[in-house]
Amino acid sequence: MVVMGRIVGAQGILGWVKVQTFTEYLDGLLDYDDWYIGNDKQPWRKIQVLDANVHGKVLVAKLDGIVDRTAAEKCKGLLVAVHRDSFPGQEEGEYYWSDLIGMKVVNLADEELGAVDTLLETGANDVLSVRDVGGKEILIPFIASVIQQVRLDDKVIRVDWQADYLK
Repeated sequence: MVVMGRIVGAQGILGWVKVQTFTEYLDGLLDYDDWYIGNDKQPWRKIQVLDANVHGKVLVAKLDGIVDRTAAEKCKGLLVAVHRDSFPGQEEGEYYWSDLIGMKVVNLADEELGAVDTLLETGANDVLSVRDVGGKEILIPFIASVIQQVRLDDKVIRVDWQADYLK
């Protein structure tokens, strides 16, 4: 499963929940009829989305079995995930951001630069936000001249990037 959002609160008295999405577009979760909700403390369970729409900077969703505000409030903090099998296919050289987060980043000299913390969309290209062991952020453009290899199985991204760039 791939985490795509978090329930951040209740909406109204009829059991609707507010969902902060981690998708590129706010309405990205609306493409999936079944979600899985859970976290480290509560087991994951499949839940059907009865209705959902964009409301400001969040989604509001009516989930099967969540019948009132009290039940919706109990969902606060749960993560929302979907099965990877339900994702559309990718072309060669395309990656889901969720696959890249956490991957180790090494340069051509085999120096470990850190791990991918998040990605940023700049309009021109995506940017890897890499955190080194000291917590310092390194921004690396996700472009062909810099990204030399992405090995999803090994969770390693090899980059043409010096350890002391932009220091």
